[in-house]
Amino acid sequence: MHIVLDFININFIDVLDVIIVAFIFFEVFKLTRGTNAISIFMAIMVLYIIWIIARVLGMELLTLILGQILGVGVLALIILFQQEIRRFLLHLGNATPLKKRRRRSIFYNKLEGFSPAALDEITNACSRMSTSKTGALIVIKHESSLEPYIETGDVIDAAIHRRLIENLFFKNSPLHDGAMIITHDRIVAVRCTLPITDSQNINPGYGMRHKAAIGITEQTDAEAIVVSEETGNISYVANGVITLMSSIIELRVALENSFK
Repeated sequence: MHIVLDFININFIDVLDVIIVAFIFFEVFKLTRGTNAISIFMAIMVLYIIWIIARVLGMELLTLILGQILGVGVLALIILFQQEIRRFLLHLGNATPLKKRRRRSIFYNKLEGFSPAALDEITNACSRMSTSKTGALIVIKHESSLEPYIETGDVIDAAIHRRLIENLFFKNSPLHDGAMIITHDRIVAVRCTLPITDSQNINPGYGMRHKAAIGITEQTDAEAIVVSEETGNISYVANGVITLMSSIIELRVALENSFK
């Protein structure tokens, strides 16, 4: 059997091709790591590699069978990985220079209506709720639409004020369950239901608020603030990653940087 290894003669385009494919697979792996989807993704990759080997070796029957499986399975994969695909495209879009320039211009325009005074009210409210161990989940909108989640709660459209935020999350308040959604300088809705992350790589000490915060920041470019009812700890969540805040100043800086 004589096999011609044409790929030994490589050029710049071949190297660029490999780098781009490797980058795409690496990003997909990062987004699916810790979820059930990673096992399915790895199984598909194994089948694809076997299909390539079968083609190179001239194994026509195996090539035909695997080709049919992979071809018919594309639509099923899109449905199966719709959340991961959405997350990947959102991550890719947020990483573009154009996106960064738009956010920077928005920041210098008082955060597109999000004034420093509003940030003060939010951080002060979080500080007081942390001291009293009042559980809270606050979602701050960027560009992704949050209308589907706003519709699950009660629309109030109120100005941002620390006392209002504290009263809404007070444990005896009828509106304390669920998330508060903030757009610009307005509290748009409260008691909103958010998607729960399906990631398996989560600290077992995190409750439903933290899982909901991860879920909404995985599926949109919004950011979230969580105040733990058990410990009083304040967490900042963006792109599905939780960061424990050591101080209110650190939270304020994280919020400001998110608009740059």
